[in-house]
Amino acid sequence: MSHVFPRHCHADLPTATRGEGVYIYDDKGKAYLDGSGGAAVSCLGHNDPDVIAAIKRQVETLDFAHTGFFTSEPAENLASKLIAHAPEGIDRVYLVSGGSEAVEAALKLARQYMIEIGQPDRTRFIARRQSYHGNTLGALGTGGNMWRRAPFDPVMVSASHIAPCYAYRGQAEDECLTDYGQRVADELEEELLRLGPDTVIGFLAEPVVGATAGAVPAVEGYFTRIREICDKHGILLILDEVMCGMGRTGTLFACEQDNVRPDIITIAKGLGAGYQPIGAMLCSGTIYDGIASGSGFFQHGHTYLGHPVACAAANAVVTKLTDGGLTAHAAERGDYLLGALQSTFGQHPHVGDIRGRGMFRGLEFVADRETKTPFAPEKKLAARLRGAAMENGLICYPMNGTIDGKSGDHVLLAPPFISTEAQIDELMDKLAASLAAVI
Repeated sequence: MSHVFPRHCHADLPTATRGEGVYIYDDKGKAYLDGSGGAAVSCLGHNDPDVIAAIKRQVETLDFAHTGFFTSEPAENLASKLIAHAPEGIDRVYLVSGGSEAVEAALKLARQYMIEIGQPDRTRFIARRQSYHGNTLGALGTGGNMWRRAPFDPVMVSASHIAPCYAYRGQAEDECLTDYGQRVADELEEELLRLGPDTVIGFLAEPVVGATAGAVPAVEGYFTRIREICDKHGILLILDEVMCGMGRTGTLFACEQDNVRPDIITIAKGLGAGYQPIGAMLCSGTIYDGIASGSGFFQHGHTYLGHPVACAAANAVVTKLTDGGLTAHAAERGDYLLGALQSTFGQHPHVGDIRGRGMFRGLEFVADRETKTPFAPEKKLAARLRGAAMENGLICYPMNGTIDGKSGDHVLLAPPFISTEAQIDELMDKLAASLAAVI
């Protein structure tokens, strides 16, 4: 009898025993193609010798040093490497243990910054519907995933929410993409004026929406307008790249493709590639200086901040993503993935949209392509697809509630960057078979 508290009390999960390349093997020897990198985590695949060697070297040298007493060489090196590739103005790195922690740190830093610069009446955040920013109470309160939020609403401080930039569902028939993007971006200013601009700290968004909506990128010009509105009203732009960052969309930081300058960025998942639990919150020099010239103390912290072994692993990962060329490879291999999806599912009667960037792609399923009518929620399409895929030796990331938290189904694909064309073809075959089994 297991004493593990699982995610689902009635799930009967196989036991993973080893990983190799793009595959995970269970205790019966069955191989599973990791078509989603877990949750867009395993960008390098499994059992990478360079990352393993870096972890071994570090744990033999220094296992742990509390950041209240010491900095460490791995933490300093990782921060320098990230800043060397970060968007303009980003100057400092706060190292944590995962994505939710990174978002919590971002929210608390943003609030403290406003206090330090003499604007304590700024207490609110604005985010987008159908977003996801983590499962801790602060991150959950800013997220727009209503199913995840509902049980905890009474104990959360909630953000207000505007429309996502979700052209497949939101663009009007007589509206070009540019006009659509500007229209939904302008909702930010409308919400600022409704709340009172001087009461808002910042706007939080994913450059490419991940789990909740299925790899939905913003249209061209959307984030340019968002940045203009933030600057006009003195609020911070916080970009959540926990799932879409670290090369996943074909550039190290996803926001590079939107040509936007954030004030704060959060990263995780691909930062450690699954080899160690690590995340980071990066902020501008302006925000850091606001704290440094004020109280000088960020009123936040966790025991495992900047863990030396986690930082050593992430250093090896980021080196492979940058100097090793794997981010550029992800962009190239992402083109192949998109072509394979279009070839396999482009004319499928129940695939309404194929979207995403790089090695971060999503399929949205519909009962009727012409009307974009979703499947009824009680059909539990996403859950059944997940089960069928596991039977077929495929790990993918199906989710329901794509449209509004209740209706709609999609599958998110985020295979390791090292995937070969043959392995992507295998992914297509297994996904097609799994979809056929449930529709």
